[in-house]
Formats: sequence, C-alpha cells, structure tokens
Amino acid sequence: MSPLSVIITVLAYFAVMFAVSWISARNADNAGFFNGGRKAPWWIVAIAMIGAPMSGVTYVSVPGMVGVGGTAMGYMQMVLGFFVGYIIIAFVLTPIFFKMNMVSIYQYLDDRFGVSSHKTGAWFFFISKILGAAVRLFLVCVTLQLMIFEPLHLPFILNVIISVAIVLLYTFRGGVKSVIWTDTLKTVCMIVSIVLAIVFIAKDLGLGLSGVVQTVRESAYSKMFFFDDVNHPEYFWKQFLAGVFTVIAMTGLDQDMMQRTLSSRNAKDSQKNLITSGLLQIPVIFLFLCL
Repeated sequence: MSPLSVIITVLAYFAVMFAVSWISARNADNAGFFNGGRKAPWWIVAIAMIGAPMSGVTYVSVPGMVGVGGTAMGYMQMVLGFFVGYIIIAFVLTPIFFKMNMVSIYQYLDDRFGVSSHKTGAWFFFISKILGAAVRLFLVCVTLQLMIFEPLHLPFILNVIISVAIVLLYTFRGGVKSVIWTDTLKTVCMIVSIVLAIVFIAKDLGLGLSGVVQTVRESAYSKMFFFDDVNHPEYFWKQFLAGVFTVIAMTGLDQDMMQRTLSSRNAKDSQKNLITSGLLQIPVIFLFLCL
C-alpha cells in the first residue's frame, strides 16, 4: 500500500473511533468516568474484553509461536486454561468487588491489609501498565514510521506525539465508558482483519475453504495437545494451569481489565460478560494461530 492509502485507512479508523467516543461520552459525569455509571450492557463488555488485552503485537507474537521450538498450536492448551481462569474470576473475585462497591480493586488491599498494601499494589499496576503500553506504542509507531512517516520524511518523535495525542483525545472525555465502546470496535476490526488475512493468503495460495482446513489439519504445526512427555515445555497440564493463573493475575487482579467488567449493571451481568469473553477468546486465538 502507498503511504496515502495507509493514511486514509488510519484516518478512517480513528474517525470512527472518535465518533464512537463522542457518542458514548455524552452526559458523562465524574462517577461515570471511572465505572461507566454501571450501565454498560454485559455483552458489549464481553466483546470489549476480547480485544482489550490484544494489540498489534498479537499479530506477530501469537502466529509466530506456532513455528518456534516445536510449540505448534500448543498455545491453545493455555487458552483453555484462560477460560477456567475467567470462571474463577467471575465467581470468586467479582462478587467481592461488587459487594464492596469498588471503583479501584486495590481498595480491597486497603480494607484488608492497610494503606501501604493498597499503594504498593496500585503502584506495581501503574508501573507495569506504563511499561506494557510503552512497548505496544513503540511497535505501532515503528510500523507507522515505515509505512507513513518515513516516506514523507517526518521524524519519529512527531509520529509518537501524534499517536499519543490521538489516543488521549478519544478517551479523556468519556473515561471507561468510551474505552469499552472503542474496545468493542477494536475487537470487531481485529476479528474482521484476521478473517480477511486468512482469505487473502488462501487466495494467493489457490486454496478454497476446504483446502485451508485440510492444509491446517495436515500441517506439522497443527498439533494442539501434548500429553506424551511430562518434561516437555508444552505438556498439557503445565500449559493449562499456567493459563488459569495467568488470567487470574492479568485480568482478575488488574485494574485496567476489571474496571471494564465492574462497569456492568450488577455482579450477575459481570459474571456473564467474563464467561462469554473467555469462551469467545478460544476461536479468536485459534484464528490467530492459523495465520
């Protein structure tokens, strides 16, 4: 694609983002900034939470796992563990957070262990999110630099400033409510892009739907479950249990993720969105691995 085509595509995407953000931010208040007024439809939150932990890095890292060190599609074992982790979050942590009417989940540390534990947990979350966001932003900016800014002879720092400004502009008014709706749009775009990528690759290879299925099935990289050798790094129970604890730590104990689910109307709706999100992530990640 030419730089102009990429610019038009990016601008169109962010125009829709801004429209969604503006509509969702109407009648926003201070309380709604942090919990969306506890009015978010559970199914919207479920869709948003599929794409929330994913980024452009996912397009590189997840398909890349298939060809590294005999991993094949063993990552799906961890994904099944993710689903169990979501169930544990839904029925163990979520009722506690709703019962205590929390905005910040680290408030529980304050109530249970004191203000020092509260501040320590909050700071660890804050620092980890800054580092993670910095890596994702850097990779996005590198891509934009190669496709847009470098052909136009514009410096990398300008690229970063524009990217950060765009993200700030569509989130600062509506808070978590805007984040949920823009994450929903992001999830839909991501799934559509995966499907289109598979379609275009199959077309270039001269394969129809049955041909794609057969090629994936017969590939040496299609092995999904590893029960044979307990010492193998991809052994099923290692990966499965790792998936359970990873989701509990990275979703259930993460303010960024739980703030979305705590914007649901009540604990029951929150449980529905967590379980639905965990279930829908399975086919989405499978599509990534098929790339």
